[in-house]
Amino acid sequence: MIRAALKLVPLAFLLLAGAASAQDVSDEEAYEIAKEAYVYAYPLMLTHTTLQKLSNFAEPKEGDAFGPPNQFNHARAFPNPDDKIVIRENVDTLYSAATLDLKAEPVVLTVPATDRYFMLPMLSLWTDVFAVPGTRTTGKNMARDFLVAGPQWSGDVPARLEVIKSPTRYVWIIGRTQTNGATDYENVHKVQDGYKLTPLSAWGKGDYVPAKGQVDPSVDMRTPPPEIVDKMDAATFFGRFAELVKDNPPNQVDYPMTHRLERVGFKVGESFDLAAAPEAIRQAFERAYGDGKALVAAEGNKAAGIGGKGWVYTTRSGAYGVDYLYRAAIAQCCVGENLPQDAVYPALSSDSEGQPLDGNGNYVLHFDKGKLPPVDAFWSVTAYDAEGYMIPNVLKRQAIGDRDKLVANADGSVDLYIQADSPGKEKEPNWLPVAKAPFTLLMRLYSPREEFLEGNWAPPAVTRQ
Repeated sequence: MIRAALKLVPLAFLLLAGAASAQDVSDEEAYEIAKEAYVYAYPLMLTHTTLQKLSNFAEPKEGDAFGPPNQFNHARAFPNPDDKIVIRENVDTLYSAATLDLKAEPVVLTVPATDRYFMLPMLSLWTDVFAVPGTRTTGKNMARDFLVAGPQWSGDVPARLEVIKSPTRYVWIIGRTQTNGATDYENVHKVQDGYKLTPLSAWGKGDYVPAKGQVDPSVDMRTPPPEIVDKMDAATFFGRFAELVKDNPPNQVDYPMTHRLERVGFKVGESFDLAAAPEAIRQAFERAYGDGKALVAAEGNKAAGIGGKGWVYTTRSGAYGVDYLYRAAIAQCCVGENLPQDAVYPALSSDSEGQPLDGNGNYVLHFDKGKLPPVDAFWSVTAYDAEGYMIPNVLKRQAIGDRDKLVANADGSVDLYIQADSPGKEKEPNWLPVAKAPFTLLMRLYSPREEFLEGNWAPPAVTRQ
């Protein structure tokens, strides 16, 4: 009976029984624990700051996937290449995003039946993907209703609802629906309109109309979230972190980490005032804060492929276990990453000789016969300028992939021509235009096959002609 009861007690509650005061630890050990604490906390701090900005609206922001919490906010068109708002946006799917706040009650997620590719990954505040309703998981033409509940909720579940238990109070849904060009918008909009979020208390009581959101004037809407987090001092960072973990508790595998935090006076479920800590502990946190920040930044640059050669990508995203440094690195470089089974995005900034890509040269991406990207959904290659924005061009083509009418060579191989000037009329179906300036490439593989995930296929090098 005791064992059965313990299974029902949240980790955060169990940790309340631990000692709150700092133990006798050496200065160096306190420093190491504090540095681990920064790495451990960073993804949660960054995600919460991001969601604060994305949801700080009274009504959905027209044209962007931003808007009030607990309702879907849809991007209805591909980004305009002349608009420099968000870097490395895609032209494969239209986004349907939502920030869920499950403190008051669960929310019912309605998913319509559709035969086109879609995914609705749900990320906890720690950036782990814990559920992905979509084509790969729940299947095509399968209408479903899910009850998304917070970690503290217990109650009766209405018939026909499948429970998805969120590990945190806040959830980030970054939905994507396959979009085959601008002529497909109307069809995609019908699918987007079928994605619905309804509070449990309003479920089954007719059409639900969400109330206007409350705008918090104290939220900095101009500064990018990573900069906001980086500008915090140690006391602010760890103080806010302590408040957030009260209802966004650690994962069940985090006991070793949370027990180490107790040794320097940081206890899950209680507030943390660094100014009131013993002098040695305070100094350890302040010294470790800067070093932890530098460590995460360095690992984030590495994960993003900055300064690297060849295609850079990961097949370890979305589920991190106790690899806290890797989780922080992915958050720092590309917060919101998917499970690799759903999508992987190889990035490239150099050619086969290790030289930076530059539109003053002409490049070829060659796929041998039968060696196109192995996917169950679709793939594409998008070109961006040096800052990560799309490149205006005469074809109005920002990406090219398997949904285009690519022309194969006589031997069955396929060449993509990446250059500023036309490669000739007969080759234009395979032309990805760039400007005569530095650029980067991003390949997107949706539902990649095991051949890729197990390392038996890799994107070929791009060669300069």
